Parts: sequence; structure tokens; C-alpha cells
Amino acid sequence: MPDVRLASPQGKWILLTTVLGSSMALLDSTVVNVALPRIGRDLGAGLAALQWTVNAYMLTLAALILLGGSLGDRYGRRKVFVVGVVWFAASSLLCGLAPNEGVLVAARALQGIGGALLTPGSLALIQASFHPDDRGRAVGLWSGFGGVGAAVGPFVGGWLVDGPGWRWVFLLNVPLALLCVPVALRQVPESAGGRTHGGFDVLGAVLGALALGLVTYALIEAGESPRAAALAGAGGVAAGVAFGYVERRRPDPMMPPDIFASRQFTAVNLVTLCVYAAFGGFFFLSVIQLQVVVGYSALGAGTALLPATVLMLLLSARSGELADRIGPRIPLTVGPLLCAVGMLLMLRAGPDASYAAGVLPAVLVLGLGMVTLVAPLTATVLASVDVSRAGLASGVNNAAARAAGLVAVAALPLLTGMGAEAYRSAAAFDGAFRRAMVVCAVVLVAGAALAFAMVRRPGADCCKPECRRHASVTAPPLEAGR
Repeated sequence: MPDVRLASPQGKWILLTTVLGSSMALLDSTVVNVALPRIGRDLGAGLAALQWTVNAYMLTLAALILLGGSLGDRYGRRKVFVVGVVWFAASSLLCGLAPNEGVLVAARALQGIGGALLTPGSLALIQASFHPDDRGRAVGLWSGFGGVGAAVGPFVGGWLVDGPGWRWVFLLNVPLALLCVPVALRQVPESAGGRTHGGFDVLGAVLGALALGLVTYALIEAGESPRAAALAGAGGVAAGVAFGYVERRRPDPMMPPDIFASRQFTAVNLVTLCVYAAFGGFFFLSVIQLQVVVGYSALGAGTALLPATVLMLLLSARSGELADRIGPRIPLTVGPLLCAVGMLLMLRAGPDASYAAGVLPAVLVLGLGMVTLVAPLTATVLASVDVSRAGLASGVNNAAARAAGLVAVAALPLLTGMGAEAYRSAAAFDGAFRRAMVVCAVVLVAGAALAFAMVRRPGADCCKPECRRHASVTAPPLEAGR
């Protein structure tokens, strides 16, 4: 039985190190987009390299995050968490020193591996360390501080890009890790899930990553190398089929197919794919639009989107409480529709648009839509499975969201005719951005229709989320296993 009390010095140190660790990955997912135009100019990179700068990280993170949680259960959550922090910091250093786009993309893929080790571990350490009477408050503080980190991330990223340079967006992780690791080793008790036998689904993880990677390559390279893209796409589909085959036959699959026997779980994950595909495309393209077309600095572009994150931080817990009373169907229908309206309002963010009239209304409506849907989505995912599978269900949903964003970042430039040099031309990028916002809005409407048709009110005795406050824009919050 874990017995650390939150008010004790050890409890405060545990909270600090878990917040620092999770903030590293959370900050990285929000600040890098702000730096993309400057990275492209400094390295002489085309749009495809910017896509890979985002997608290489999301690819390895989405493919390995379930495996990362399992490694912590087997070998010790503190040990795997510390390895993840060190790995993440080392790969961040490599990103910051990258001499060219190839090294940067490779380092970003390595960053994703570190993120897959530390992201599930931070919340699992809280679950395993604190006394049951303090655990709920500790999780609330963890998610609240993490939300503050997500809120200030774009501001800090923009300040770094405009000041010392984009490389410091990555180098900032090194001092955070130097503070986090010693505290974790001295203050956090080791814990494991008691699993001492059975294998890890390494083959499933490799096949999943291969499928996502090949499909992503096909979408990014389709305009420049159609034949290679077609071969990669076919290989990605084959790897996906092989992944499904392996998962059905392994004794300890990474993603057990029977979890999708729940119609509610399947429905909510389909909604997740729609809404987070739209979010991934929006946050990738909008900061470029604000800098290249509207004329904002990196700091201005990062700060411009801040109200959406602040709304989520302040109101997501209340949104979850409302969904508990009225059921998830209405929030999961209305939320994507509000987000679709917000993205269509971004069509007003053209050359020399004022912030108050051209950008802020879109960001506020988008933020309200995200507030409406994110907390109920997480709660419905957990409510659709047995309490013993809560951690698995949350991990699958989180991976689905990241995979959706990955595919969207790869596909939207292709679908909207965004050429390799589009981000260097305000006119070319503006036209493609407008088409992309319409595509994202259509995908969100499809998500709303799925929610209205398929999502139902869960039973009264269902599992409830412990992460009640949320501010990440890249994926739903993770919940540790029970």
C-alpha cells in the first residue's frame, strides 16, 4: 500500500519531479510548431522537412507509448521514468545541435522514444507512491501544473525563437532533466506492477510504427515521388494488416483486439480520430499562417493561440462535471461542431488581419469547443471498459489521437496543394491554409455525427477519470492503470 502523504517533504518532491518530467514532453509538443518557419529558413528545408520535424516525434511516441507503460510495470516505474527523462534530454540536445534537417528529424524520432518512456510513467508514479487519501489531490495538482506548462509553452517557445534562437526550444529540456533526475532518484520510491513473466509485444510495436511510418512517408512524398509513395503506402497497409494479425494471436498483445468489442469504446475512438486529426492539422498550420501570412513574430503567433489553452485549463473540469450529469452524447456532438466553427472563423486570419477581429474570435470558439469535448471524451473512454483495463483504454485512446494528428500533418498539405516552398510565399500558403481549414471543419462535423449516432450514456458504476483538468492540445490526458 503506498503511504507517502502529499503534505510531506517527500510528497512535494515526488510531485515536482513528475510535473517536470511530464512537462518536458508536453512543452515539446506545443512549442516546436511555433519554431517551424524559422527552422525551415535556417536549415534551408522544404515543407516536407517541417512535416517530418513534427511527425518523426509523433510517430515513435504514438507507436511506443503503450509499450513504455508496460516496461514501467515490469522493470520499475521510477527506473523507466528516469531512463525516459535522460533519453529525452539527450535527444533534445541532439535536436538543438542538429547541423541539418536529416539529423534534426532523426533526433526528433529519438525524442519520441524518450517521451513514450516518461509520459505514462509520470502519472503511474503518483498512483504508486501516494496514500489513497491524497492520490486524487496529487493527480489534480499534477494535471493542473501540467496545464500551466502547456499554457506557457507557446509563449516561451515564441520568446526563445525570437530571442536566442529556435535551437533553445530543444536545449531548454536539458536543464529541466538535470533537475528532474536527481530528485527522482533520491525522493521517488521504486514500484512495479508485479508482472514478472510474459513477453513484451515488441513485434506489435515495430509493426505499428512501420505501418504509421510508411503511410506517413507516402502522404508526404506523394507530390514529389508518386511511385515511391505508392510503394510505401502499400507497404504501410501490409504492415497494418500484419499488426492486426499479430495482435489477435499474441498472448500479451500491446493492443488487445477484444477491447474494441465495446461498441462505446470503438465509437469514442472513432470520434477521437476525427477531432484530433483536425486539431493536429490546425495547430501545425495555424502558427505558420500567423507568421508567414498575417505577419506575426514567433512570440506573437504562440501567444495568439494561448486563449484556447487557458480556456481548457480553467473550464475542462467543469465540463467533465456537466457531462457526468447530462451524459457524453451532447458534449461530444456539440464540441466538435464548435471547433469546426472556430476553424472556419480562421478563414478571416488573412494578410494584415487584426488580432481582435481576425484571430481571437476563432481561437475563443475553438477553445470553447475543446473545453466541451475533451473531458467527456476521456471520461467516456474509461467508462466503456472494465476498471482493470482503464490504463490500457486510456493509452489506446491517447495513441489513437497522436496517430490521427500524425496522419493529418502528413495529409493536409497533399490534399490542399501545398507545395514544398509554400511556407515561403504568403499568397501560396494562405490559399492552401484556407482549403485546409475547410477540410478540418468537415472532419470535425463527421466526428460530431459519429458521436450523435453511436455514443450513449455509460452506467452509473463506470470508471471515472482522475485527470479532471486538461490543457494539452495534442492528445487526451493519460490515466494510469488501476
